[in-house]
Parts: sequence; structure tokens; C-alpha cells
Amino acid sequence: MTTWTPRALASNTHPFTSEIWRVVEAQHVVSTMRLVDSLAEQTVLESILEESKPPLPPDVEDLHYLLSTPFRYRTAIGSRFRAPFDPCVWYGAEEMRTALAEKSYWRLRFLLDSPNTPDLGPVPHTAFTASIRAAAVDLRRSPFARDRALWTDRNNYAPTQAFAALAREVHVQAIRYQSVRDPEVGGCAAVLTPEAFAARNPRKQETWFIAATRARVRCAQELRTAVGWEFTHEELAGS
Repeated sequence: MTTWTPRALASNTHPFTSEIWRVVEAQHVVSTMRLVDSLAEQTVLESILEESKPPLPPDVEDLHYLLSTPFRYRTAIGSRFRAPFDPCVWYGAEEMRTALAEKSYWRLRFLLDSPNTPDLGPVPHTAFTASIRAAAVDLRRSPFARDRALWTDRNNYAPTQAFAALAREVHVQAIRYQSVRDPEVGGCAAVLTPEAFAARNPRKQETWFIAATRARVRCAQELRTAVGWEFTHEELAGS
């Protein structure tokens, strides 16, 4: 539940224009390539897999797949601003470091939830920016900042999920908030509707490799291994 009213949310929206980073696994092509002997066979396999997926909603059909994919699925697994089976959310971060920290948490979470799984070697990921132009609310600002303890809980997503549901009612397009995974507490954005995208295609794109153990996660940029970040278990998930 949330104590915020639709009127309070609507009166505290502001224009938000920015380039937001997101990091996703880049293994979809690699995975299918391992199963076939030629590019022609891979094309056929990719087509079959595409047909097995839910159809794209009409409002994302003209978007690049890196922007549209999160809006394609309603899953039983909730997230910070989406309860199970709620409309989808596209998550991004204001800085590359923050986006990598958020992704690193989920690599660590996979290991913590799978005790018999060995450490994860370097896996290629695509980091990219999307142009956002949206009516937004910022949970780091007044008056929402008074509930900071609710918004920054590492494990309890009920308050933020309830807030997002109310935000949708008053046509808020994006929620800005503090990352609880980035040790430098960078900013994130939860995009609630594809209407928030100012361009149909991603902007910058980079390849990063992420390797994870249960103690730490390392992120290194392709061909520039000196450029990167390392996040400990405590920084990502707490004690």
C-alpha cells in the first residue's frame, strides 16, 4: 500500500530529458550460433524462436528490440516498480557505473540462489543509452524524499510497486530513484511506458564483460580491461 494520493503525484511531476544507460546480456546470438552449422540455419532458428514469443504490443512495434523487449512480457517475477503480472517496466541508470552495478546484482543474485552453480566466467553484455523525454517524479526530491527508507529498502519492493501502480493511474511516464546497488548511490529511472522514449533506436553502444563470484562481481570493457568496476557482495546485496 501507499499513502500517496493521485493528486500529490500529479502535482509533483516534472519534465525529464536525459540519456539513460541500460546493460543487457549479449548472448542471444551466441547461444543460437552454438546450435547450428551455418548462418542460414541460424536465421531459421531465430525465426522459430521469435514466433514462440508473445507478440509485441502495438505501441512498441516500431522500437528497436533493446527498447521494446522489456514491454513484451508480463512475468510472475516482480521487480522494484512492477508487481507480478503488472505492466512491464524498462529500467535504466543515469551513469554507466550505476547500470553495471544494477546488472551485477542480478549476476550475484543468480549465484546466491543456486548454491551448486560454479562461478560465472566473463559473459559479454551490451551497454547502451536510450533517449528519454518524459513526465517524471523523483523519489530523491521533496516531498517524496521523506519516505526514503521505503524507496531504498534492498529487499521489500511492496511500497515501490504500490507507488508505481498509482503513478500509472495519473500517467506518470518515468520514476527517478536512488540505486541501492551502486556504492556511490547513483540515480536510476524506471520507464513505465514506451511513450517516454524520445527516439526509436539506442544511442551509444558498448560491449562489457561481467564475471561473478559469490564474493564480488567484476566488469571490464572490451579491449580496455583497465577500464571497469568491481562490486563486492556487501555493496550489492548487503551483509
